[in-house]
Amino acid sequence: MGTKAKVKKIVTQVGKRKTAVARVTIKKKEGKSKGLVRVNKKPLEIIEQEVVRAKISEPLFIASQLPDVAAEVEDIEVDVNVRGGGFMGQAEAARTAIARGLVDWTGNEKLKETYLGYDRTLLVSDTRQKEPKKFGAKGARAKRQKSYR
Repeated sequence: MGTKAKVKKIVTQVGKRKTAVARVTIKKKEGKSKGLVRVNKKPLEIIEQEVVRAKISEPLFIASQLPDVAAEVEDIEVDVNVRGGGFMGQAEAARTAIARGLVDWTGNEKLKETYLGYDRTLLVSDTRQKEPKKFGAKGARAKRQKSYR
């Protein structure tokens, strides 16, 4: 009667940018698998655009540079699920979600300060949205030019 279930530590976080929403799940790696980062079930190494790969791996790289957090970052699995928006918006949403997840996972105040010092959008989502197109115009601000002569 006194058996206890083993509790696994799992952290979930959300990051947003424009219309892209990224949900991240961070857990301890199992068995002999390497600490993997998967974006939409695809390993980070296979993602085509190099700019996107660099953006997403930024928070992990910064965390691995801090000596007291580096050991914890090595043995975790990061699963990111991103929907909506374009590829760059998705990348920025994913990096925000990963950074927030790492801060939750480690509980390290120095890591949080490092992220905020490097780039505030790592922890705080960028709330800017696209302005809607207006009627009688080509876009949000551009109007049809008048010619009187």
